[in-house]
This record gives sequence, C-alpha cells and structure tokens, in this order.
Amino acid sequence: MNAAPRIQTTAGRLAALGFADGARAERLLDELGPEAVGDFALLDDIVRAADPDLALTTLSRLVERDASVLGAFRDDPDLRRRVLGVFGLSAALGEHVVRHPECLPSIRSPRWPTLGDLREEMLVAVGADPDAAEPVAEPATEGVAAGPGTSGPAMEALRVAYRNRLLHLATRDVTGECTLAEAAAALADLASAALEAALAIARAEVADARDVRLAVIGMGKCGARELNYISDVDVVFVAEPKEGVDETKALQTATRLAQGMMRACSASTPEGALWEVDANLRPEGKMGPLVRSMESHLAYFRRWAKTWEFQALLKARPVAGDLELGQEYVAAVNELVWQAAARPHFVEDVQAMRRRVEAHVPAGEADRQIKLGPGGLRDIEFAVQLLQLVHGRSDPLLRRRATLSALAALSRGGYVGRDDAKALAEAYTFLRQVEHMLQLHRLRRTHMVPSDTADLRRLGRGLGMTTDPVGEFTTTWKRHALEVRRLHEKLFYRPLLQAVARLPETEARLSTAAATARLEALGYADPEGALRHIAALTSGVSRRAAIQRTLLPVMLGWFADAPDPDAGLLGFRQVSDKLGTTPWYLRLLRDETAAADRLARLLGTSKYVTGLLLHAPEAVAMLGSPAELAVRPAATLAAEAAAAVGRYAEDAETAVAAVRALRRRELFRTACADLSGLIDIEEVGQALSALNDVTIQAALDTAINKVTLERRAPFPTRMAVIAMGRLGGLESSYASDADVMFVHAPLPGAVERDAAVAAHAVAEETRRLLALPAPDPPLQIDAGLRPEGRQGPLVRTIASYRAYYDRWASHWEAQALLRARFCAGDAELGREFVALVEPLRYPVEGISADAVREIRKLKARMEAERLPRGADPALHTKLGRGGLSDVEWVAQLIQLRHAGAVPVLRTTRTLDALRAAAGEGLLDPADEEVLAQAWLFASRIRDALMLVRGRAADSIPTPVKERVLLARALGYPPEGTEDFVEDYRRATRRARTVVERVFYEG
Repeated sequence: MNAAPRIQTTAGRLAALGFADGARAERLLDELGPEAVGDFALLDDIVRAADPDLALTTLSRLVERDASVLGAFRDDPDLRRRVLGVFGLSAALGEHVVRHPECLPSIRSPRWPTLGDLREEMLVAVGADPDAAEPVAEPATEGVAAGPGTSGPAMEALRVAYRNRLLHLATRDVTGECTLAEAAAALADLASAALEAALAIARAEVADARDVRLAVIGMGKCGARELNYISDVDVVFVAEPKEGVDETKALQTATRLAQGMMRACSASTPEGALWEVDANLRPEGKMGPLVRSMESHLAYFRRWAKTWEFQALLKARPVAGDLELGQEYVAAVNELVWQAAARPHFVEDVQAMRRRVEAHVPAGEADRQIKLGPGGLRDIEFAVQLLQLVHGRSDPLLRRRATLSALAALSRGGYVGRDDAKALAEAYTFLRQVEHMLQLHRLRRTHMVPSDTADLRRLGRGLGMTTDPVGEFTTTWKRHALEVRRLHEKLFYRPLLQAVARLPETEARLSTAAATARLEALGYADPEGALRHIAALTSGVSRRAAIQRTLLPVMLGWFADAPDPDAGLLGFRQVSDKLGTTPWYLRLLRDETAAADRLARLLGTSKYVTGLLLHAPEAVAMLGSPAELAVRPAATLAAEAAAAVGRYAEDAETAVAAVRALRRRELFRTACADLSGLIDIEEVGQALSALNDVTIQAALDTAINKVTLERRAPFPTRMAVIAMGRLGGLESSYASDADVMFVHAPLPGAVERDAAVAAHAVAEETRRLLALPAPDPPLQIDAGLRPEGRQGPLVRTIASYRAYYDRWASHWEAQALLRARFCAGDAELGREFVALVEPLRYPVEGISADAVREIRKLKARMEAERLPRGADPALHTKLGRGGLSDVEWVAQLIQLRHAGAVPVLRTTRTLDALRAAAGEGLLDPADEEVLAQAWLFASRIRDALMLVRGRAADSIPTPVKERVLLARALGYPPEGTEDFVEDYRRATRRARTVVERVFYEG
C-alpha cells in the first residue's frame, strides 16, 4: 500500500491555497520547524484567515518570542482557530500578542464577562479597590494633587488589560460567536469599565476628589452601546457638590477629575493610548465649561439647545462615576428630548443637520466613505433618530438608544415598512461589520474603504467571501449603498402614501395622526391638507396614480426642502390635474430626475412661477435640462412674435394674445433660470427688457395693422417707441411697467393732423392690447415721462419734441432722458430721437452748480415725500436709504456732469455708468463696489419678492414667515433669515454713506 501523498509546501502550492507571496510563506513555514510544516490543521487555519500572509507573519513573530505557542495551539484547536482568525485581520492586535504572549490563556473562554466583571478587572489592573464606593488607583499625598506623570504605570496597566479584553472580544467576533449588536455592546461595556478605571486614576491625582459627585454620561455610540473597535468615546460630565461643599469649588474639583480621566485614556504611553474622550457634545461645545451642575445643564437645554443637541441626547446613558446622579440626569433630559419635535425651529434645525453631515465629507472621499458618504451609516442613523424624535413624543416604545433596536421598534409600530426596515438593518449590519474590520487592522479610527486590492481582499475574506473576495465585496457594498440612498423615500415618505392610498401591502399602516405628525415635523404647515393632496394624487388604479405613487415619495422630500412645502405640493397637484393624462408629462418626471427635482423646488419657492405654469402647464417640458432654461436670443423671439402677428393679421386681440403667451413662456423660462442660479440679476434684467422690447414691437405692429385696416388707407406716419426708466436701462424686473415715449414723423405728403390722429390711435391701441384681461401677465405701458407728463400729448412728432426740449426742458427731464433708448418701431426714427436728446442729457460743459443744487433738492424732497407711510427706510429697496434710487441718482449725477466730455459714460445702464466713472477716476473704485453691491442686492430682493409672493413689493416684509421664504429664495439657509436682513442693512448702510459723501457733498 502506497503512503499518503505529502502536501507540497512549495511556493506554487501555497499561492494556490491563498497566500499572496507563496515563496515567503514557504520560508516562514520552514522557519516554524518540521512540526509546523506537517501540521495540516495549523496550515488549514492559517489559510482560512482573512489575510493568510498577515496571519503567518504574526505567528512567526510570536513563535520567535515564545516557541511554546505551537504546542499550545496543537493542544487547544479552538484557541488556535480564534487567535489565527484575529491575526489574519488585525496587525495591531497581533502586535499586542507578540508583546504580551501571556495574554493568550485569558481568551480561552468563549464567555464574555459581565459589565461588573469588566469594571472589577480594569480597576484591579490600575491598583484600585473595586469594592470601594469611589475607587482610587494610587492615592496622592493628602491635600496635594499628584502630577500627571505619577499615574504612568497605572495607565500602561490599563492599556494592557483593555487590549487583552479587546483581543478576547475580537476572537469571538471573528469566529462568529457573537452578533454585531453583541460585539458593539461588549465594546461599549469595555469602554465604560476603562472610563471607570481612568476615573480612579484621576481621583488619585486630585485632592478633595471626595467632595464632589461626578457622573460620566456616555453619548453617541458609547451611550447607545453600539461602539466601534476604535472610536472617540463621546461623553458629557455632570457634577453636584456633596453636602456642605461649596458648589464653585466642587465644580472646579470635578473639572480636574474630568480632565484627569480624559488624559488617562488619551495620553500616549509605551503601550500607546486607548482612544480620545470627546466632550464636545456638552452645552456650548468646546466653548462651554467641561463640567456643569445638573441645574446648569437643564437651564441650557430649556433655553438655548438646538434640535441636534436633543438628537444627541437620545443616546445619553450613565457609564461611569456616580451612576445614581447619572440616572437622575438622563431622566431629566429625557423629558426634554421627547418634546424636541414640537420646537419652533425643528425643521430648520433638521435641515441644518443634514447639511452639516454632508459638509463633513472631505472632497474626493465621498465615494469610499461608509460613514458620512451617500448611502452610508450616518444616513441610516440620522433618519432613524429623526423618526424617533417625531413619533417618540406619543409612542414610548420608540425610545431606544441603539439604531437597530430603534429601527425594529419603528417597524413594529408601522412607522417603517417591514421590508424597508429589513433592508436597512441588513445594510446597517454590513456597513458596521466593514467598519469594524477596517478599524481592527491597525486599531485606527477610519471609515474609508481602501482602494488597494490586497486590503479589499482581506475585507471580502473576512466577511466570508472566498470565490471572488474583491468583486463580491465591492458588489455587495455598492448594492447596500444604493439601497440606503433611497433612505428618505423609504423611511419618511412612502408610509405617508400608505396612510392615504390603497397600496397593495398588508403590513401595518401609518395612522392618520402619525402621518400628520410626520408631515408637520417635515415643515408642512397644513399637514391635513397635504394628506388630502397626496390622496388625490395617488388613489385609484389608473396609470397616472401608479406613476404618482412612484414619484411622490421622492418629491415629498424635495417639497420639504423647499421654502414652502405646502405651496409646492398644492401646485404639483394643480399642474398634475391639468397634465396628468398627458403621456409625456409623467414620463418626463419619472425618467428625468432633474426635471422632477427642479419642478418641486420651483413650486415650493415661487407663487409667480406656479401661476405662470398653471396657465401654460406644457412649459414643464423645459425643466428637463439647464440648456432648455437658457435665455433665448432676442432675434429668435422677435421672429416668433412676428410670425404670430402675421398669422392672426385679421384679429388684433388674438395676435397679441399669442405674443403675450410667448412672453409668459419666456417669463417662466427666465424665472426658472433665475431661481436655479443659472443667470445673475444683471442677466435677468437684460432678458426681461429684451422680452418687453419684442412684446412692444409685436403689439405696435398689430396696432398699426389694425388702424390701417380701419382707415382703409396707408398708414401716414413713421412711429418709434423710446424705452425709458428701467426698461431703457435694460434693468427690467418681473414687476416692472414699461416706461416709454411715443414719437412719430409724418410721411412725405401726409396731412400732419391726419398723421397725428393715426399715431395717437396706434399708441392707445398698443397700450390697450397689452393690458387686456388675460391669463398672461399684462405689460402696462406707462408714458408718464413724456413732455408735460400725463397732461401732454401721448404722441409727438420729433419736431415737437425738439421744440419742447429747446424751450422747456427741466433738469429732471434731462436726467430721465439718460435712460432713453430705442426699443420698437422705426429704427431710423429711433436713432433720430436719440441723437436729438444727446446734447440735453450729455451737455458738453456739464450742468451748472445751480442745476446740481436743484437735483439734490429734488432728491431730498423725494426721500421725504415719496416713501410710503409706515415703510421702514432701512428696508425699502427702491426709495430707502442706500437703495436703488440712491445708487441710480449718484450714477446719473455723474453722467450729467461729465458725460459730455467723457463718452464712456454715455450708457443707459446704472452699473455700467458706475464702472465707467470708476475707470475714469470720477468715482473711487471702493465706492463703486459698495454702490454696485447695494444696487444688485436691492434688485435681487425686488425680483425675489415678486417671485415668492406673486405680486410686486418694494419692502422687505415684516412677518417672519414671509421673510423666511424670501431669504430662502435668495439662497440663505433656513436659519439664515436674520443674516439676510442684517446683510442687506449692512450693504445699504455702507452705500448710503457713499451717497451722502458723493451725491450731496461731492
């Protein structure tokens, strides 16, 4: 009979077994000796390790230190399996065993000690009596505090004892003898025991330590008993003086104790450090006192605390020190925690928390971050905690500290679907297991999935993936991340649909009361109304209802992120009612996520946009891409308007209605681009002014055609429309009227009287057609800046204008003509008019000192008389201090004085005039910047007021809600409303200082 074939320990065979470096593995095995080479069970356990090369390397180093290890492994296969499993995952714990091989017997037991056993073990390690009421490691000389260095041996002993137990836990974890939840709880208990021992060390260093009761409150993962292998241990400290002790002195003593405890854990020693003790979750964070009394804590939480601080207190648990005091503290703060969702700024704080989470992800790391990245652990934890805050007010069963137990409670209560809760629990468990293995390797705090193939292979094999460790791990990780990315749909919004729609699910549904609470917490002011809208959109068996059930869970979140969620949802229902049966509409929203997102945010921000869309819902189609929102060239719009006029040549009202519909569409495009940040305020003004030019031209052509048909004779005169005011300056706003003047020039041979009558009829018809009641926004033609104002003729000949200006023109008329610009009609006539007024608005010698005084008096009178009664001068964007009028009058005065000699000043635009003045040395560049910033800010506010409210206004509103909506539309965060108002006050205050110096004194 042949002998059994001997397993070949060649490099190739070892590589086939799983070693990355077969030759090195062969050499290390040979160095272990013949017994090791022939020990197939030993080799099998090494090969089963997550990283066989790392396991063999560590074993080789251990055998060099203590050769008896191999015999111990042969005698105890269970010990061998446990230790080699840890060696294959953790280089750091392997290093600990090499330094302290005497620790191996302590891990033979599969049983994990109780918290009491761990506490006793850690206290004994530092030389403290575990039975003492307040254990002390090495008592300092009576009345004298020992220095930090005197506790060195105790700190080293604490680290060795702690890592011995950490090794024990890792062996149980690696071999599957405990679940993730059990491992995390064991880590938290081990940290609590270490904190107690560290506090004992601190008591030995602090005189009068017995004069104070000090409780250490675990926060975060420590408080929730879901700690990582390596993590900052979050704590807060609460202290009370013992009877007869001065409180101030007691708190000073407690602070020294807390500092000593933190140092005992984090100080570097020959055995390294344990971990950082992080007390930044205390009231006022790093700026607040390290230790407070119970009364001080509660006073802060009742008056100053933010929602995120109550979210943090969800995890609070006494972990060391005076546990009775700690329990009193937790009971007291719990009464506040479960009312946090009813706080006035709950929604704003929640949104701020979400932004803070996103901001903590370093650029370039998001795709590999399993904690803070998209689809990471923080997404799950954040959402679970938020649901607890919302529904835990009325359901005590949700008041759990640990994430997985809280998620299970939410599922049992019907707040989260069973399938959703299961998927999220699986994702959370997987991500935490990966996190543990990442940290075990070097015992370093990390949440980054490595890119190195060898590291990925170790992770995959550690999770039991053997066929293709790298591929299987990467696929599983990405799948879980994608599942978690739909977190808000799963945890927040789909249950809202269950509450109101007949969905094919058998699990418990969210009650109406719970759905109302959730919507209210998310920022909906009328949650009952929101539920009615959701029901109307999703109920039924139609294709439309089915698609809406798919869309709404996501869109409800987008509405909640918008300034006015209720308005957004209402607008969406109204638009959907109009377009719900249109095939492309639902297909667009379903397939083009960006379009649905943009629509939700626009509807939740702007009543103006919503109104435009309701009258032309097909405009939703242009939300598909930013390119669709690009401002269209004026020539293109003019051609389209001319085609509409030609198409309805026989019907003036229908023709102009078509042009006004075109204008409505382009107003929608411009407003959407504006609110989406695709164009700035100067570009908005130019786009709106160009659109008004096109509209006036089309209406003028229509009116001329109509009057010609009615006269049954050729039109006897040429006509031009001169833009004035903001239209002339290409600075139109959404609410602007069109300030214009009409000029005509009779054709050769025409009777002047007949030409005047015809021109007047066209001007009146143009105004009428553009102001007709219609679903489209009107364009009011205001000719009040014409000679003699409203008392003068509506239309004049160019000769009449010349005669008037030569004889009667006042300073204010010259100033008004600075904005004069041809905008419609006969271009040659328009150029003639502009040439006519050039000497008046740009006098060669400038204006006289008397004229300057008159202009200043007029401006002062306007400030005193034209500001609406009750308006705050500091908040009125047009006539208030440092507002639009102030800046524009500065620019115009400079033009009147210097444009005759400085051609670059000859512009109708305010900012261009200021820039030119600064460039020519007529205005300090710093002053120009201050004036421009105020003008731009005020212009943005005026436009935003129209967009948000759907009606014109000039003052920043007083009601808080309206201010919040306005600030959000301008890009400020939910909590930034007061910052917005203060920013405007600051900008205009600086501008007013410049105005008083340059306009009134210069």
